Amino acid sequence: MALKIRKGDTVQVMSGKDSGKQGRVLRVEPRKSRLFVEGLNIVKRHQRPRSMKDTQRGGKVGGVIEKEGPIHISNVMVVDPGDDKPSRIRIERGEDGTRQRVAARSGTRLQER
Repeated sequence: MALKIRKGDTVQVMSGKDSGKQGRVLRVEPRKSRLFVEGLNIVKRHQRPRSMKDTQRGGKVGGVIEKEGPIHISNVMVVDPGDDKPSRIRIERGEDGTRQRVAARSGTRLQER
């Protein structure tokens, strides 16, 4: 399934514990319809400590680690770059036939990464 939200987009969470907050999309999982937003939906993972030789080479240290959890794609909206408000996205064809993502709120094009 093709999603209209991509990595690097700024989104606003519409429902859940972080509703109203904005952040940048770190990763998108289209098969699960989920995405990860920077600094939002923080979950705690209990990590087992690694051996000393792994730690010296940059291995992970043990303890409680906080990281971003997944958010369902239906709970976020892309922020319109024109006025920093949430907007739906529409697909338009350019003059050369390429697909362009356009914010439906103001008609401004979203930057491709």
